[in-house]
Amino acid sequence: MTYPQTKAALQRLVTEKVVPGVSYALIDGDSVETGEIGQAALVPQPEVLRPGMIYDVASLTKVVGTLSVVLQLLNQGRLQLTDSVSQWLPEWQDGRVTLQHLLTHTSGITGYIPNRNQLDATDLAHALLHLHVGPTFNRKMVYADVNYIFLGWIVERVLGVPIQVAAKQRVLDPLGMRHSTFTPNDPQQCVPTAITPGRGLVRGDVHDPKGYVLQRRCGSAGLFSTAEDLATFCHAYLHPETCPAVLPPTWIHRLTEDWTPTGQAGRSLGWALTATQWPRPHRVIWHSGFTGTYLVIDQQAQQAMVFLTNRVHPVAPNLPYLDQRNAVIGTYLAEK
Repeated sequence: MTYPQTKAALQRLVTEKVVPGVSYALIDGDSVETGEIGQAALVPQPEVLRPGMIYDVASLTKVVGTLSVVLQLLNQGRLQLTDSVSQWLPEWQDGRVTLQHLLTHTSGITGYIPNRNQLDATDLAHALLHLHVGPTFNRKMVYADVNYIFLGWIVERVLGVPIQVAAKQRVLDPLGMRHSTFTPNDPQQCVPTAITPGRGLVRGDVHDPKGYVLQRRCGSAGLFSTAEDLATFCHAYLHPETCPAVLPPTWIHRLTEDWTPTGQAGRSLGWALTATQWPRPHRVIWHSGFTGTYLVIDQQAQQAMVFLTNRVHPVAPNLPYLDQRNAVIGTYLAEK
């Protein structure tokens, strides 16, 4: 397990100054290799990236935390994919939207919220629950945080605790992800993200604006983690039988299926789908986070990759990163 081309691609991201630094983990069966390249920070002064540093993993929160808890509740029969959102969140008025729509980003929920980032948690929740369903409903995958915010609130209605509390109790702690948290104690152990208007340099606080407002009640962002902890999570995905209460094997093994209404939108429950040709053509699941993070899990080949960087440091959006990220994924899948 050496992956020289993948490591070279990661090195180029840093050398070409696409990102300040990269922490990675490569999982192959029972073997795990981790490493760091480059800088943790460029401003206010350069800072070398250290082993075990904690990243704001942004939307990886959706699959690591929220999806895992939802799959547990589906497995227990406490939720059904066909449940209407309005059954659990009566404030939401459109009875057509189901949990499966939320999980696959086919809900079509859309709309503009004026001054969204200036609202408090109560007003933001009210505004989100009064968005509307647009023409993409049930036929097109349109990625949107609101889907997983709603799922988090539904989990809260079932379990009686905020989604981030549920995720810690039911996923992070049982899997032994001891450096993963929604509330970092030491900002200096965290890789800083962007410099933002009004907040300055964000370090140790969630970068995502909705996550910053909603705090524990946000199921779409807010998780902080390390390459090692996320390698633990990926390894559990490859062997869900070892932790069935956390990752129900019946559901985990079906996540390479396209769960969208058309069956052709390239989306599973939570995860995006891509393909690899080795050792024979099959599907692989992956997910990214806005701050510059992603996971790739190949259940059939028993391999996975954790990629963590601070691509929005010092400022967002850093669009060249997106093409480079996809190229790294392609290199990894081809090299396996």
